[in-house]
Amino acid sequence: MVVKQKSKRNKSKKKKASSQPKISKKELKIRKQKTAKEIKKLMSLVSSVGVLAVLVGVALFFVKDEKLAIAGGGGILVATLSYKYPMQGLWAFLIYLPFSGTITYWIGGGNALFQLAKDGFYFPALIALVQELKRQHKPFLVHKAVKTPLFILLGFCLLTLILVNGLQQLDPPYPNDKPILMGILGLKVFLGYVPLMTCAYYQIKDQKSLLFLTRMTVVLAIICCVLGVMQYQFLVSGRCQGTDHLSGDDLFKATLDAKCLVGGSLVFSPSQSMIRLPGTFVAPWQWAWFLIANAFFTFATAFSDPSPIWRMVGLGGMALVFVNSAISGQRIALALVPLVTVILLVLTGQVTNLKRFLPIAAGLGLVLGIAVIANPQIIQERIDSFVSRWEASPPTAFIAEQFEHSTGRQEGIFGNGLGRATNSTRIFGETKLIETYYPKLIYELGPVGTIGFLGLVTTLTFTTFKTYRSLKEKNIRSFGASFWVFVLIISYNTYYYPLDVDPVAVYYWYFVGVIYRLPDIDKQELKRLKEEEEQGG
Repeated sequence: MVVKQKSKRNKSKKKKASSQPKISKKELKIRKQKTAKEIKKLMSLVSSVGVLAVLVGVALFFVKDEKLAIAGGGGILVATLSYKYPMQGLWAFLIYLPFSGTITYWIGGGNALFQLAKDGFYFPALIALVQELKRQHKPFLVHKAVKTPLFILLGFCLLTLILVNGLQQLDPPYPNDKPILMGILGLKVFLGYVPLMTCAYYQIKDQKSLLFLTRMTVVLAIICCVLGVMQYQFLVSGRCQGTDHLSGDDLFKATLDAKCLVGGSLVFSPSQSMIRLPGTFVAPWQWAWFLIANAFFTFATAFSDPSPIWRMVGLGGMALVFVNSAISGQRIALALVPLVTVILLVLTGQVTNLKRFLPIAAGLGLVLGIAVIANPQIIQERIDSFVSRWEASPPTAFIAEQFEHSTGRQEGIFGNGLGRATNSTRIFGETKLIETYYPKLIYELGPVGTIGFLGLVTTLTFTTFKTYRSLKEKNIRSFGASFWVFVLIISYNTYYYPLDVDPVAVYYWYFVGVIYRLPDIDKQELKRLKEEEEQGG
């Protein structure tokens, strides 16, 4: 019996090997020459741009300081390479994103240029891609249904910029206000990453690039989560001081002075049951939403990757996301990560796929069980904190209060101006702190603009649903289902404002583009499987 199975395997291997076209020596030589030419071209570009980057860096060092020198010189090199190699620039952008907070504060010292460094990868790559699409006469908007709601929303935004921010510029409501600049930056924060749909669509061309994306995302999540656990251990052990030695209100405020190992501002006052860790990000809220986002992505790999090894890696990523959601002190992560997993199991149909569900559920349960047994006090503290917070201020009541507050401050149908409730625009004037997303949109854009945005995300949710439901290859369809649930939940989430900040502001638009690309990958895989069956028959 064993001998027969081995012979079958050997035959299938031989058939696969024979089905692959042999490369002639001449063609191999041409490929080697082409690769050598590309490497030579790259080295020439790096050396020439590197000289310019060094000169600019040295000049900035003497004019200002070493941080500005690194930002200026490094920015020139990054932007040039991203423009020349846009697809590689986009990969670098996705890799840099989870570590941007750590680099901003540990290398850049909080310099604003380091906070914009990720856009040094993104915008040059986007410009190069747009130029390439024009040359090849390919569409920029990759789904026809998106065109009308997107243009309507852009129209509302431009009207708000002109009629509200523009009039405020003539008579600023606050001293030192720059309403037009505030509006431009607010528009960039609001819709600046929408083109990532196009970037993802043209970047993810086949199953190989799709698996590279999903596996890279999981590896990044694991690295960041390991660093998050180490950050927590450093604080518990006293290697980092935290905030427990402070007094009064300082015990409850996140501060950069307490930053530890990675990331930026944190609170660590266990005596007051107050812990808010930032992981590798600038602030704790960003870390919480990174964990929530990766609840989707690690799940996708654990259940959808064709490789058993990578499914195990995905399982490990899921476990680390669960652990970090507990120790981070972020109640929203502690609540949503398990809830998201349950929703994914139901909506993707994996709960009925016992062959994959039971081993992963058992493995995840074992890992989490060990974590709970090892740290029962931590888990209980987090649960008690979540329950007490819910009883003191239920999220439903909080969101309703925010809606009431925003609608009560409307002076016209176009809102109070773009950027007026966006945290990053405060460098140009006074901003309003509104902690939930749709009330924030109502305050800035008014009810009409908010309806326009709802129209766009509803279109995206509906079209991505139809797209994923059309898929036939089981692994591709499973990936599509996980990504679609992510799009669904983020589209209508109104708690906090993840679509305004990293990393969800990037992941949301990017994975919409990935879903739109899946039908092409599905056809490729079905064709490949059919050819293998025919050769095997």
